[in-house]
Amino acid sequence: MPPRTAPSPRVRPAAPAQAPSAPAAVGASLGVEEEYHVVDAETFALLDDARLNADAVHGDLEGVDAEIATTQLEIATPVCSTLEELRRELARARAAAARAAARAGATVLAASTHPSASWEEQRLTSRPRYLHLLERWGVLALQQVICGCHVHVGVPDVDTAVAVMDRVRPYLPVVLALTGSSPFHEGVDTGYDSYRTQWFSRWAIAGSPEPLGDAATYREVVDGLTVAGIIDDASHLYWDVRPSQRYPTLEYRIGDVCTSLDDAVLHAALVRSLTRVLAARARAGDPVPAVRPELLRAARWRASRHGVSEQLFDPLRQDLVPAAVAVQRLLGELRDDLEQHGEDREVRDLAARVLARGTSAARQREVLHRTGDPQEVARMLAAESLAASGGLLGAS
Repeated sequence: MPPRTAPSPRVRPAAPAQAPSAPAAVGASLGVEEEYHVVDAETFALLDDARLNADAVHGDLEGVDAEIATTQLEIATPVCSTLEELRRELARARAAAARAAARAGATVLAASTHPSASWEEQRLTSRPRYLHLLERWGVLALQQVICGCHVHVGVPDVDTAVAVMDRVRPYLPVVLALTGSSPFHEGVDTGYDSYRTQWFSRWAIAGSPEPLGDAATYREVVDGLTVAGIIDDASHLYWDVRPSQRYPTLEYRIGDVCTSLDDAVLHAALVRSLTRVLAARARAGDPVPAVRPELLRAARWRASRHGVSEQLFDPLRQDLVPAAVAVQRLLGELRDDLEQHGEDREVRDLAARVLARGTSAARQREVLHRTGDPQEVARMLAAESLAASGGLLGAS
């Protein structure tokens, strides 16, 4: 069977998101990339519109780019300094994506999986990068109708990025637990808050590497994986966190794309604060925490499975605690940094809100249990994705 690809008469690389040329300090800059599902505005089924996809591929949609599936769009915020600025830019970007989709009678969903769609009905965007992924990874590339979120935090150099990577691994499961938005796959309730995490575990370049130590070792690993034919360059690494190849940033890929704008801001705030705190510890000579990889995988799995609805495993203390306790432990580690930057109250309020109302995954399940209709789940996702952007939908 020939690969399902969308025609693209003029293929050119995606326009890069704005990024700082030289961050003044660790965490001084912040940016977010989000991927969305394009759905029919009436039925909320995935919508494959050839003109919309071609316009996105050609860079004709201001601030909106194509993604691996023709039923996806991607946005990237400008470089931001404050959480208030990030919130504003994310709202504008979501509104821009919705306006672009509206040309085709569609709208967008900010969720990592669609509640009922099948990958067999989708096509691959005809870009060299994606066609190469198909050649290398086979059906895994075709099945990637899954959306993610990438948070970029400014760092001065790759050594700093690696130092934070080595130290942040035990804290990432709590971040993941707060972001789950992918309970359904192929129309089935998977039982996971973040099935996206489990799906990506099938790739040889996913998860977290062992501690690297320095930039030289990181480059050795990249070179080795390139020689092995697993990647072409570092941009093909799907690690939970990685040094960005294009920008002077540390790129966090651990979380699902958040349906709620509040949750998206919380996600970015937590990983930026973690970056600042752990970079300072590295400068002070604090050692990398010695945590068995099996325990890290266990913590990641529980976060993916349960979100904040049940207990989470703390790989540092090696205990199983209620999600609220795990979140409070993380906030305790970050308290001084968040207070110093005037973010403590906002971050605590946003985290408390997730604990009280649950993740996007929990809300999706509640709608399905109440209505029995996946279309109503998608309708809820569309409304919530743009809830804070409504006043901007007609903006230029």
